[in-house]
Amino acid sequence: MKNLQNLFLGELADIYDAEQRLVKALPKMAKAATCAQLQEAILAHLEETKGHVTKVEQIFECFDRKPKGKTCRATVGLLEEGDEIAAEYAGSPAINAALISAAQKVEHYEIASYGCLHEWAGRLGNQEAAALLEEILNEEKAANSSLTELALTLSNDEALDEPGSEVEATAKPTDKKAAAKKRETPVLVAAP
Repeated sequence: MKNLQNLFLGELADIYDAEQRLVKALPKMAKAATCAQLQEAILAHLEETKGHVTKVEQIFECFDRKPKGKTCRATVGLLEEGDEIAAEYAGSPAINAALISAAQKVEHYEIASYGCLHEWAGRLGNQEAAALLEEILNEEKAANSSLTELALTLSNDEALDEPGSEVEATAKPTDKKAAAKKRETPVLVAAP
């Protein structure tokens, strides 16, 4: 009979694979970015992601298991989509907004996964694992917030400047944060 610990270990194997894939994908994403601040944010998160791999290995050890991955199909799909969007918008003023959108999709998947794993580790009575998962979860949330800030203060407005855009120059907001909050539909920004 499958129980919560089986579910936990299966999902842990899934996120372990996801983090390993991200270690390979983030340098490509940073290279595709044309904004120095976005490149720095991606590379900083790359270092955190390497730490996440190590922490997930420690979490396996908390359950007396050897670390093993299980193909994370969600991450595979999100990274493929990110590659497509980067290729489609290469050389465009919208490239950085597109990359942020792709990155936030991954962050939201990770936040959901780590949120469940954190709760389950607590339910399984493994406080050491729960603490490690909470650390990772907080870093993923911070990375997502950083991406949102870059989108609202820089990348989305750059994307509006594309030649031939239907947006009039006079419509460009002077207070970017206030204007972003007033929009009915945010442009390429996921909710924090």
